[in-house]
Amino acid sequence: MKRLRGSYVHRGDAERRRTRVKRYLLGAGLFGAALGAWDGPAAREAHASVWRGDDDVRAMRAQLDETRGALDLANAQLQRWNRIYNYSSRYNIGADLAASIHDIALAEGIEPELAFRLVKIESEFKERATSPVGAIGLTQLMLPTAKYFEKGVTRDGLYDRETNLRVGFRYLRALIREQKGNVPLALLVYNRGPLAVKKAQGEGVDPSNGYEHAVMKDFTGPATVD
Repeated sequence: MKRLRGSYVHRGDAERRRTRVKRYLLGAGLFGAALGAWDGPAAREAHASVWRGDDDVRAMRAQLDETRGALDLANAQLQRWNRIYNYSSRYNIGADLAASIHDIALAEGIEPELAFRLVKIESEFKERATSPVGAIGLTQLMLPTAKYFEKGVTRDGLYDRETNLRVGFRYLRALIREQKGNVPLALLVYNRGPLAVKKAQGEGVDPSNGYEHAVMKDFTGPATVD
């Protein structure tokens, strides 16, 4: 085999090896410098910037959640006022009265649709309505019944819109529970009183007087809300 040591080819190989070594050393040096710089002030500032970036992301997410919450609240208020406006228009009553019936019904666990129907049948939305037997106000409450649900309430107090609606709807909710969800029967007890309904049932007579049908005509929704 021909010896190449000292030849042009051999010198070329040696030169190429020296070039590769230089490149390796240069790369190693740069890598080492990079490792050294990794723990330096610039690196620490870079790390801090990353953390600050994370904080910015968290802050932006918090702001986004807050904005979504505000939008959800605004949407809920808009839906509420749409319902109130529709009830106000349907029953030809003021928006303030419609708002009171709507909001107090929900607070007492009564579906507003049923609440409006009951108030219409009972008093035609007249706050000073008084029946021949002494039933008072929008929901036509008898004072002894009202006192059972709100101690200390007076006859004059039952002419107050908020008080009358609150006690009336609370009474209706209690009757629906007592009748195990039988809304027509609960309405009959509300209208006729528990003794009259029980007496009719005891005699095997249908206690219906048509009141429950008048209130629930074409009503298909739930009577109560959680």
